[in-house]
Amino acid sequence: MSTPFVTERVYDAPIEKVWQALTDTDQLRHWYFPQVRKFEPVVGAHVAFAEDGSPYGKEWVVTDVVPGRKLAHTWAYKNYPGSSEVTFALAAQGDKTRLTLTHTGIESFPDDPHFARRRFEDGWAQILGRNLQEHLAGIDK
Repeated sequence: MSTPFVTERVYDAPIEKVWQALTDTDQLRHWYFPQVRKFEPVVGAHVAFAEDGSPYGKEWVVTDVVPGRKLAHTWAYKNYPGSSEVTFALAAQGDKTRLTLTHTGIESFPDDPHFARRRFEDGWAQILGRNLQEHLAGIDK
């Protein structure tokens, strides 16, 4: 049985700023993945990544968009079986924003240390708990 990975963070930034960080290509490069070359918050849009020589090249497709509230994309790898989905859900809490991330389908990846659930958990802790937090703190409110 699949157990989704779910985590929540509250950011000291209005929901509009967090939404921009999730959907603007330049901002995504800063806090999410520097290899992102093109991102469009449109269902069916493929996320373009720069080739960086990694054997774990990403293939993402936007699967759900509710402007200002929800963004989801697949998370797959070019040379490996399996596909997962990442959903960012936003909720205003006064002048702050609660982000709930749900990552499903992690178990669909090969039984390999690179795809271990713990790696994804640690990765999200870094991406959301440090990278996005610091990025948002550096943006004028």
